[in-house]
Amino acid sequence: MQDLFGCLNIYKPVEMTSHDVVAILRRKTKIRQIGHTGTLDPFAEGVLPICIGKATRLIEFLPDDKEYLATIQFGASTTTYDIEGEKTFTSDKKVNESEIIEVLHTFEGEISQLPPIYSAIKVKGKKLYEYARKGEEVEIQPRKVTIENIELKSFDETLQQAQVLIKCSKGTYIRSIANDLGQNLGCGGHLIKLIRTQAGKFRVENSVQLDEIDIAKNIINPLEIMDLPKLQLSYEEYSRISHGMPIQNSKKHVNFLSLIYNNNEICAVGFADESGIKAKKVFL
Repeated sequence: MQDLFGCLNIYKPVEMTSHDVVAILRRKTKIRQIGHTGTLDPFAEGVLPICIGKATRLIEFLPDDKEYLATIQFGASTTTYDIEGEKTFTSDKKVNESEIIEVLHTFEGEISQLPPIYSAIKVKGKKLYEYARKGEEVEIQPRKVTIENIELKSFDETLQQAQVLIKCSKGTYIRSIANDLGQNLGCGGHLIKLIRTQAGKFRVENSVQLDEIDIAKNIINPLEIMDLPKLQLSYEEYSRISHGMPIQNSKKHVNFLSLIYNNNEICAVGFADESGIKAKKVFL
């Protein structure tokens, strides 16, 4: 399987790390060059895009917007902002559906978000959770993220549990949204379940369980999930690109684009400007 080149849409189960998934696939394929496009916490489940072989070099060019289905428990806040942490605040206050919907609207668009102290973000060379585990204080800087859509899908008023669908930019912490939502409602809140339903063009309904994976059958041509413009090369252009030489930019393309040869096979990613098209990464 050493010539495998493409992507897999894996459904990561709860309690397995993203690295665990990569390790399993390395054993199955005997290929070391395998990587995921974004960590999914062990607590979470759902879509985990995987790139195999030289396709790992395409990760930076894949769309990175995400969508999650989050189950939030109201009535308590925790240290980790999810069910695995210790409670830091409890409340007997009951909220209703209309209150939740009203507050959810405040999260729409570009927002400033404070990451959880139990996260892998590095501050002064150390991960935040390392400070947290030692009880050390550290200043956490807010980050700008974009919430494209956030909506209440269901609410159990008796259990005080809400299912919220969130479409967001890369780097958004859904645990922080759960915590902030609970704070804004005045009752506390934390995440008790999280499913990633989409990552770029990888959708949960098309994902494959690890124990059911058929690599040859389930591998995806990167062209199917990349948003870059596509340019079909002639033999002469292909020859020039493969030898590191630029080609003419006759259609006045700008920025990055996929360079295709032999119908539907990506041979390179090129950068186009007025002077021509130069290969940034070549796959031959």
